[in-house]
Amino acid sequence: MDNHRIRKVCIIGASGKLGRYLVQHALDRGYEVVGVCREVSVGKLAEFADRITILPGPTNDRELIRRAVAGCDGVLSVLVPWGVQQYSSGTAQAVLDFAEPEARLIFSCGWHITRDGRDRYSVWFRAALRVAAWLGRLLRAVEIEDQVEACRRIFASDRRWTVVRGSDLEEGESQGLPVWSRHVGDPVLASNRTRRVDFALFMVEALTDDTLVREVPAIVGRLTASAQAQAGEARPQVVRNGEDAAG
Repeated sequence: MDNHRIRKVCIIGASGKLGRYLVQHALDRGYEVVGVCREVSVGKLAEFADRITILPGPTNDRELIRRAVAGCDGVLSVLVPWGVQQYSSGTAQAVLDFAEPEARLIFSCGWHITRDGRDRYSVWFRAALRVAAWLGRLLRAVEIEDQVEACRRIFASDRRWTVVRGSDLEEGESQGLPVWSRHVGDPVLASNRTRRVDFALFMVEALTDDTLVREVPAIVGRLTASAQAQAGEARPQVVRNGEDAAG
């Protein structure tokens, strides 16, 4: 898809920290923006209020999502597993059902999502995930399993989707477009750190990158130690007498 084909985007979860970066990146590219957020969070979008259309309400409200994505060339969805109410899967399903037929659909989630079972997680990561899921259920605050269900539905879809899996996020100035790999456990991802502004940048860039259609990239900051180490190890290949040799 050429960049000029993206004219209007819907950002679901626009009022959150990641969502506000998504809004800014989209506006910087000249896109018309429709933002969806919970009614109690509308005030967080005050700086953009005169430049975007804001539709308040729960992001798993199917009628709200139907109205929000109408006419949009791209949809950027922050999959947040709020409460015990199928919030993530409800949001994802509504986007899959109502987005325009050729729209690019970009979803965000964490590294814990796996598509093919080939991701490799540390013992500490798996333990922390189990504790977080248990506490979330106990307090009825988050439903991590529902984010897994949301992604299962996305993966089964024939829509033009991308699921961007973020490492641990931090604030700070942009380091540029993050590096990505298909599988957690790849050495390039070892630093497990990405600037939140760059997570948003990757999602917005994915709108116009057809190589990412139906991919599940796990990302890490471009200037992290692991990304720099892998970049340093990459050696160009020079063809000599019909044979490949290190350049």
